[in-house]
Amino acid sequence: MEYFQKAKSVRLRSHHEKYLLADPDQETVYQDRTGSSRSAKWSVEFPEGFDNVVRLKSCYGKYLTASDEQFLFGVTGQKVIQSLPNKLDSSIEWEPMKEEGSLVKLKTRYGNYLRANSGLPPWRNSVTHDIPHRHQDWILWEVDTVELLPAESPESISRSESVGDDLSSSFHLTTAKFSRTQSALKSEGRLIYYHVPDENGNANDSVEGPSFQFKGHGLEELTQKLEEETGLENIIVCSRNKFNGNLYPLRLSLPPNNATMHVVVIPASSKECWCFRSAIRKIPYINHRPQYGAGC
Repeated sequence: MEYFQKAKSVRLRSHHEKYLLADPDQETVYQDRTGSSRSAKWSVEFPEGFDNVVRLKSCYGKYLTASDEQFLFGVTGQKVIQSLPNKLDSSIEWEPMKEEGSLVKLKTRYGNYLRANSGLPPWRNSVTHDIPHRHQDWILWEVDTVELLPAESPESISRSESVGDDLSSSFHLTTAKFSRTQSALKSEGRLIYYHVPDENGNANDSVEGPSFQFKGHGLEELTQKLEEETGLENIIVCSRNKFNGNLYPLRLSLPPNNATMHVVVIPASSKECWCFRSAIRKIPYINHRPQYGAGC
């Protein structure tokens, strides 16, 4: 509760380095890397008679709500929406549970957790509530204080008011992870663009695909990060030869100087494809002339 007790409004940042946003349709919530819009700002309210739960209200006057509607038929996870019920009930109440450092979990009154999803659409950027059996990090959130309650010192109030409604300005009132030192480190790393082939084995990586900032240094770390982003397992990370257009599996180190990378993620279900045969049998990729998709 310590990150909410003195806060008038906050931003919530997921494990995927994306912010919780209220959609202008005034019903949907989602994740986005741009936290500068007013849709990323959530006002904090404290229900009477409780000292361990909060309500979070969007810029549209709707509450962050754990609905009982299933997100996708046949899978776990229920929708998280914006709503304004006639009676303010427990569906709009969240119990912050402090984790290591400045991380928190937000628990519903029924035992589920606010979860930031990743993977392929429609999972990508969605937000649900459930009890995850995998990806425990997906229920961890960073709390970024936007405004302090007026009860704070005049100096603190002045600093919080300077933020105002324009969230594109600098955030002075942040938790440890969002310090100025961390802001400088944020520019480090490389940009990774990735594509996943469709059901026919085609990967149109000539257009810009999804991307993320990668601060690791090795292929193993990159593979793990891509598995988190796509929701796939046992993948092979491939790159396209710029001379002949063929795909080949990455095996050694990543390009130097944090150069931007464009990769194609081959799922385990495509083991019959040539790039998997190349990786498993250690046959040089140059011998496989057909482009990916032709022999799958």
